[in-house]
Amino acid sequence: MKTIRETIGSNPYPGRGIIIGMTGDGKAVYAYFISGRSENSRNRIFEEDEKGDIYTRPFDESKVEDPSLIIYRAVANMNGKLIVTNGDQTDTLADFMEKGKSSAEALATRKFEPDMPNFTPRISGVLDMKTPFSYEMSILKSADEKGSACSRFFYRYEAMNGKGHIIHTYEGDGNPLPTFCGEPREIKIADDIDAMMEEIWTSLNEDNRISLFVAYTDLEKMTAVTRLINKNGR
Repeated sequence: MKTIRETIGSNPYPGRGIIIGMTGDGKAVYAYFISGRSENSRNRIFEEDEKGDIYTRPFDESKVEDPSLIIYRAVANMNGKLIVTNGDQTDTLADFMEKGKSSAEALATRKFEPDMPNFTPRISGVLDMKTPFSYEMSILKSADEKGSACSRFFYRYEAMNGKGHIIHTYEGDGNPLPTFCGEPREIKIADDIDAMMEEIWTSLNEDNRISLFVAYTDLEKMTAVTRLINKNGR
C-alpha cells in the first residue's frame, strides 16, 4: 500500500476524488475532494446541511457561468448507507436505493459527463455501515475518444483495518484530460482525522485544489467526526 501523498502528490490535476476505507481501530472513513482549472470550476465551496449531506455551492454567484456539472449534492446520508459522488448521480443513486434497487441498476441509467472532449468520468462510492463494514466504488467512462459508448466498472470491498482505496477523475493535466485508468488504488488510512485531512490537502496541487471533506465514523456508536476545508475560505 502507498500513502496518499505517494499516490496523488505528483499528479498536478487529479480532478475530483473519492477515498474510502477503515482506520486501524475500525472506524469507517471517507473523503471527497475537488480541484479545478477554470474560473467556473474554482468558484466553488462545500457546504454541509443539517443532515450531514454535502453540497457544492458557488462561492461568488455573480461569476457562475455553467452550473450544470459543478453544482450538486456530493454526499447523501441514507438509512445505514452513505453515497458520495462527483456529480448529480448522487441523487440517481439515492432515488434507486430508496426503492430497494442496486447502485448498478441506478448507474446503468447514467454515463460519463457530456463535456467533450474530456468526457469526464462519473465516480461514485457507496458505504454500507452495517457490520461488517463494506463499500463499493464505481467509474463510468467513455469507451473511446468520441464518447460513442459508456464503460461501467464496479468494485466491491470488505473493509480492512488501516487500508482504503482512492479513485479520481484524471491521471493528470492535459487537453483533453487523461481519464483515470485501472482499478481504485490501495492506500494507507491514518487513524487520526486531522493527519488524514492534512495529507490529502497538502498532496493536492496548491493552485488547483478547491475543497475537501473528510469523515470518520465510529461504527459501534454510529457517530461521525468531520472536517471541511474550502480554499475560498467559507
